[in-house]
Parts: sequence; structure tokens; C-alpha cells
Amino acid sequence: MTIFVTGAAGFVGYHVSQALLARGERVIGVDNLNTYYSPALKQARLACLQQQPHFVFHQLEVSDTSALTQIAAQEPSITGVLHFAAQAGVRYSMNNPAAFAESNVLGHVSVLEFARRLPRLDHLVYASSSSVYGRNTSLPFRETDRVDEPGSFYAVTKRAGELTSSTYSHLYGLPQTGLRFFTVYGPWGRPDMAYYSFAQAISHGKDVTLYEGDALARDFTYISDVVAGVLAVYETPPPSGEARVLNIGNHRPEPVRYLVKLLERELGCTAKLRLRPRPEADVETTWASIDAIHDLTGWKPTTHLEDGISEFVAWFRRYENSSPALL
Repeated sequence: MTIFVTGAAGFVGYHVSQALLARGERVIGVDNLNTYYSPALKQARLACLQQQPHFVFHQLEVSDTSALTQIAAQEPSITGVLHFAAQAGVRYSMNNPAAFAESNVLGHVSVLEFARRLPRLDHLVYASSSSVYGRNTSLPFRETDRVDEPGSFYAVTKRAGELTSSTYSHLYGLPQTGLRFFTVYGPWGRPDMAYYSFAQAISHGKDVTLYEGDALARDFTYISDVVAGVLAVYETPPPSGEARVLNIGNHRPEPVRYLVKLLERELGCTAKLRLRPRPEADVETTWASIDAIHDLTGWKPTTHLEDGISEFVAWFRRYENSSPALL
């Protein structure tokens, strides 16, 4: 089968592409390789993928409808679309909302237009976010919760994607699943994420900025568990014309201060903590109900935070001490 993966040089897209290639699929990957975080890390991921004979890469913006139309015409054998390309960063969306509208809203529409022109498409799976739960205070977060009070513009764009997908399923019969990811972490991760930036700060003796209060917690979800969940969902498409959303999380909120302690232990360094008030765009706690995805596919996460952070730090040490091209 031929599967189209957007954001293939990104964190989740890279790992999913690797898993697809490992089981013999042909993967067409696209990515714009932007500079939101180090392009060297994206290039290093991409270099690993390009070692595989069944991987094809196109550097482009997903909002470039003409480029996607050309690919659709050239690749009518595509049976699946896994859409992970997006502008990330909750706080960054406050400084550059136009980038989020371009990538996450217009880009999402472009991918849907691309997908509805694929004659053999079985399923489109796309990345949403736990951020859509916004100012919801009922825990754990369930897919049936109201999501009409977003707490950031990033969340607005992700909810807009869900609504747009629902409409395209209704109008064009596209079977779709949106996955609300909860704080994905692990090797080859994004440097802007807290666990990665904390590791950098601790290992270099710099301040670690923590928000005040002891209740700050996140539902940290290890990347290999996420990949298994994505593939399980992809292989269980809804009926034609149906769109659904599912949480994909660890179903276990962990205090952020405990994350710091684990990083200190694995890195062998003490963190220099600097406390500051929590911004309005950041919720205090995230916690995923995973009943729906488990009932549908049997998927459940298996990686505890202690083990996941140990794996991340082992990779982090190698990456920090080596040329990305050697990893």
C-alpha cells in the first residue's frame, strides 16, 4: 500500500513513517522543514527515512493546493493519508497567529481537498490536540465534553480542523479520524516541549522555568505508544461519510515537578528552578479518558513515565554529543 504522510520530518510523523516502512508500506512524505525549531533535527530525522527504499519525499507547504493536486494526479494508488503537519506551540500562537491560520486551517483544508480526489482512499487520520479541551475543568477529558471555550489560538485552529473534517465527511464521504494527542514525548522529540527544554537546561546548568503551584500536571504519552495507537486507529476506519475524534493519551496525569525529578536522576544533575506565574494559555492539568480508543481498537499505553524518560535521556545524550547525520 502507499500511504501519504504530512509532517514526515516532524516528531510524530517521523516515527509513524518509520513504523510504516518497517512493515513494508510505501510512504510518500511531505514537510516544509520550517525553522520553528532546529531544522538540523528535522533534517536528521529525514535522513533516516531517506535510507529506506520505499520512502519518497516532497518539500512543500501543505497549504500549497497546486502541489498537492499534482501529487494526487501522479499517485492514484494512495490508500491512506496521515496528516501530522501543523504549526505547533500554544504560546507561540499568541505571537504569530497568522502562521497557525496558514498551516493549521488553510493547510488542513488543502489536505482534505487532496484526499477527496484520491480514488482508492480508505481512511484519513489527522492530528488534533488535547488543547481543544481549553478551559474545561472536568477531568478526565472525554470526547463527549464541550470544546467551545478554547484557551489559545492554537486550540482554535485545531478545533477548526475537527469541524472542517466533519463537514468534508458529510459532503464527500471521507472516512476520517482526528486524534487528540496528549503531551507526546520521547526520542527525536521537539525541543520546544517542556521535557526536552528542561533536559537541555538541566544538562547545561541553566535555569528551569516552572509555573507556580504543585498541581501542574500533564498526561505524558510515550512516542512508541502513540505510534501503536495511530496505526491501530488507521486500520479501523469508520464507515464512509463518518468523522470521529479520539483521545490518545496515557490516562495518567503526572506532576510536572516529578518530571523534573526524573530528568535530574537520569542526567545526574540538579535543576536550578525558577518559578513564574502560569500563563492564561496553559491549563493546569491534562488527563485523557481513553475508553473510546480502547473500545474501538483494544489499544492502551504500556510505557510508564520513568521508563520513557530514561529512553529519552539516553537518546538525548547521543544526539547532544554527536553530529545529527551520525544518528
